[in-house]
Amino acid sequence: MKTALYVAWRNQVESHQGWGPVGRLELEDGVYRFFYTKGATTLEGFQPFPEMPILEYVYESNDLFPLFANRLLGQQRPEYDKFLKWGGFSPDSQPSPILILGVTEGKKATDSVEVFPCPLPDSEGCYFNKFFVHGLRWMSGDVLKRIASLQPNERLYMMLDLQNAYDRNAVAIRTDTDRAMLGYVPRYLAAEVWELFQSCEVDFVELFVEQVNHDAPLQQRLLCRMHACWPDGFEPCSGEDFQPIRT
Repeated sequence: MKTALYVAWRNQVESHQGWGPVGRLELEDGVYRFFYTKGATTLEGFQPFPEMPILEYVYESNDLFPLFANRLLGQQRPEYDKFLKWGGFSPDSQPSPILILGVTEGKKATDSVEVFPCPLPDSEGCYFNKFFVHGLRWMSGDVLKRIASLQPNERLYMMLDLQNAYDRNAVAIRTDTDRAMLGYVPRYLAAEVWELFQSCEVDFVELFVEQVNHDAPLQQRLLCRMHACWPDGFEPCSGEDFQPIRT
């Protein structure tokens, strides 16, 4: 069975900010593979990762590449069990590192790389995904208090942020009762959420609180789950930037 994640990179230079997929990480039959996608050749400012310098090469390893292994908390750390629980995993299950990366997004404060899985239809042919709410570091203390009061399975709502000056595909998240603004859908999902809103009945695009991690860093504070229809012809992660450089 193959498990795969896309690798995205963000250029934070103010004069030409950009974000997009630059690679794909796979695990199949115990072998890890990494290859660059065409986004690596079009995203302004991107340079190959030092340990993977050739854009056209397919890298293979029996161990998770250091670029990604360094984004996981070490099992010897005293907070490791908490780290698993923040992502919705049981400490007793010892999930695969690539599965953990798919939920935690492999973010580090020292760079602009994150990883994410491409959504797949569930057993009923519907859209299902879990993600951490983004943008909490920009929110006020009152918003963080409101997040702390959320309960599992509480309904949340997504709003297409038409006037967002930084991301034309931005999707904001708010509460139901008091319409408090909480944060944003991850950028890597936003464009597809727009497509789902255009193709699904509004009542069939749903967002719920999965869990609130009160003792977690902000980027892992609020875990949500999303349900929607899977429209005919819907193909997430199918754009040109997602295609491998080497075919």
